[in-house]
Amino acid sequence: MPQAEEVFQTPEPFSIEDEKFDLIYPRRIRQLSSTFWTPVAEAAKFLVTAPETRVLDIGCGPGKFCLVAASLTDGHFTGVEQRSDLVAAAGQVATNLGLANVRFIHGNVIETDFADYDAFYLFNPFEENMHYGHKIDREVPLSTVLFKRYTSHVAAQLGARPIGTRVVTYAGYADDIPACYSCEATLFSDDLKLWIKQREYEPDLERLGLGISRSYRGAGGWAAPRRVS
Repeated sequence: MPQAEEVFQTPEPFSIEDEKFDLIYPRRIRQLSSTFWTPVAEAAKFLVTAPETRVLDIGCGPGKFCLVAASLTDGHFTGVEQRSDLVAAAGQVATNLGLANVRFIHGNVIETDFADYDAFYLFNPFEENMHYGHKIDREVPLSTVLFKRYTSHVAAQLGARPIGTRVVTYAGYADDIPACYSCEATLFSDDLKLWIKQREYEPDLERLGLGISRSYRGAGGWAAPRRVS
């Protein structure tokens, strides 16, 4: 007898505890959660500094950060994601939870206008391109060339945002954070970092490699800045 299709259900009572929140998702997505999608809600408090702050989650996966953040704050959260099944899952959960301050876009970050947003969230959205054996599925192309293209694009877009713009990164090297941003706060053994733009972006200096090279500093220890060939 065929199994019934798994449905999206809100845990009762609703909780933002990581394991309970994951029960909202189908089993396949739930099993990937701890590796690929953020377990933290505190990032929302760093990013939403005024009512209706517009936050973009770059590479949002099934929307976990956006959904938790939208339930905790009065910010407006948008997630952009290349995988259509994850966008569908995120949208279904948002509907089930009755959240009006969140939306999800099926698309590529290259096509996203950062000028529409006030703050930004990144949980290593392009790292799959550096570790082909550690990937979600085969739906999207992966390569170091794409990694460089995406991180360079995001850095340029963030550089164009006004001084005072806030970005939160979770884990990783922060390759996409330009040197005009400084790390102002950390949580979770330095894995979660708040970056704030302090000065104007100088693209010529960035291209020449004269900006600050980012290193990895987090729960896994410290690693020197890497070069992507």
